[in-house]
Amino acid sequence: MAKNILDLRPENALKKLGSSSKVCLLSSKDIFDVLKKENCIVMANNCRIKHVVPGILRAAQELDAVVAFELAKSEGGLTGGYTGMPPQLYFETVVGYAEEAGFTIPFFIHGDHVTTKSAAPDVVADSRALIEAELAAGYTSIAVDASFNETADNVRISTELGKIVRDAGAGLETEVGEILATGVDARITSVKDAVDFMEGITANGITPDLLAINNGAKHGNYTHGEEVHIDLKRTKEIFDAISRWHVGIAQHGITGTPVHLLSQFADHGVRKGNVATLWQNIAHEGLPPDLMKQINDWTAKEHKAIKFTTAVFKKEIDSIPEENRKKIALKAYEAAKEFLTNFRARGTATKVIESLTR
Repeated sequence: MAKNILDLRPENALKKLGSSSKVCLLSSKDIFDVLKKENCIVMANNCRIKHVVPGILRAAQELDAVVAFELAKSEGGLTGGYTGMPPQLYFETVVGYAEEAGFTIPFFIHGDHVTTKSAAPDVVADSRALIEAELAAGYTSIAVDASFNETADNVRISTELGKIVRDAGAGLETEVGEILATGVDARITSVKDAVDFMEGITANGITPDLLAINNGAKHGNYTHGEEVHIDLKRTKEIFDAISRWHVGIAQHGITGTPVHLLSQFADHGVRKGNVATLWQNIAHEGLPPDLMKQINDWTAKEHKAIKFTTAVFKKEIDSIPEENRKKIALKAYEAAKEFLTNFRARGTATKVIESLTR
């Protein structure tokens, strides 16, 4: 075991950080090797707008909680997705704030939803290119999402791409059961779906740290009148069925979930909880009114969801007055503390450090 937790930083991350950095950017594999045994959840944050990052870091530092920062392929792919942040820029943004804040507790940066919608060679090659770019940028965790495919193809794609991730020393998340947007119905993942996938991928020599499932959660803001239906019973059944492989559940679609439910997730096998749209909402609340009007006018004119304004107005959003930045950071801090508390994440940073350096 390493005597210093910083010695465990993966080579790809250390290369980007520099040897003098004290930022504790670890592989999510190392983190979940410790925390999968605990009834707690790592909060993973899709920070589409950068001004929420300082507040999340402050809350994590105060609560001694491991956190993660992530963007999905659609949010921050090779050309920047709808946030305007390709992997290198997102890495620099998160790490820049961590350096500025003197943030030294363990965390990871995750390439979420590397979506691979078919087994066609060009589609798989596109995902491979993104994974390689994320690893080159310093990401320490990747989610291979081939859930759109039948199980056999999902296993084959996840094995091929997962090997690249594992060879780089990064953590690996896989997915069974497509998680759709709000307002769209999808089939809940069955226990058989999960077991068939796990049997297939482990037979190929790849064991993921996490398995994302469809348990009723959805991406985005819930539409008017739409209720949150998360099947925790099914979640626990799947967790129990895949426990022989020591794999945790990744929970997508947290925004809109009643706070009292959040504390129950950990008891049902959830070990990573993705929080995305909430941070976008908080950032929008803190933007100058005139900028927010421009954003709303654009969505009305283009008939597109508000998330697509992020890249369009990135320059204006990045350069808002300091008072607005502080307002957003404070709101993010308050929300992050509530989530981390309900995720039972307090003290997880020390647990990880002590376990990995023992």
